[in-house]
Amino acid sequence: MAFSLVPFYWLINTSLKAGESLGAGELFPSQPTLDNYFVVFRNPDFFLALRNSVIIAVVTTAVALVFASFAAYALARLKMKRKALLLTLILSVTTFPAIAIAAPMFSIWREIGLYDTLIGLIIPKLTFALPLAIYTLTSFFREIPKELEESAYIDGASPFLAFRKVILPLAVPGLATTAILVFISVWNEFLLAVTLTTSPESRPVPVAIAFFNGTSEYDQPIGAISAASVLITIPLVILVLVCQKRIVAGMTAGAVKG
Repeated sequence: MAFSLVPFYWLINTSLKAGESLGAGELFPSQPTLDNYFVVFRNPDFFLALRNSVIIAVVTTAVALVFASFAAYALARLKMKRKALLLTLILSVTTFPAIAIAAPMFSIWREIGLYDTLIGLIIPKLTFALPLAIYTLTSFFREIPKELEESAYIDGASPFLAFRKVILPLAVPGLATTAILVFISVWNEFLLAVTLTTSPESRPVPVAIAFFNGTSEYDQPIGAISAASVLITIPLVILVLVCQKRIVAGMTAGAVKG
């Protein structure tokens, strides 16, 4: 826990320093100040980037849940050969290094007009978010008894109606877990965001923070960057703390049978 918390504490510690004390390396700020936070709040680009991040993360998460729910249900219920291999191939996409596709996507996006747009960020982020969502939801759907669907079929329900009326309500914990994991992953992504954007109107907040300027060309805005990093990290920390049981359940669903 200390290994995880010390960097976050040092980030808060730095955000409360200003001037020469930024380079002092003090364990506790001798003259704590909130000036760095005021600098962030006065920066219009920060709130614009925050809006962009919310739009990108929410849209990507919603689209990923819709498509992943259908794909995961098919993988969990349909009888097909080599389902385990197919699921492995889907999950392997998440391990593919984003740096390998950043340069080609930069060229393609400029050619087709998606460069420096929000939709141009949602599509590649969805490429990595969708496999994670499919893998997580497949484990949840496997845990739902098939007898419930069979009962719905006897009552005259179609496969889609049984899926919508019976399966989805029971899979709400899994959908919530998947949404949390996808949202955090998309929110924190930096490499594709910095490669595929160039203007403040399209930058998400992790990239916008990296472009913070000091009061002069010789001033390093370390304090302001630290303060902004704290502000965008706190909501994620709260989200994880509140939903940690669902996250653990989602990652371990299907691991034990019987």
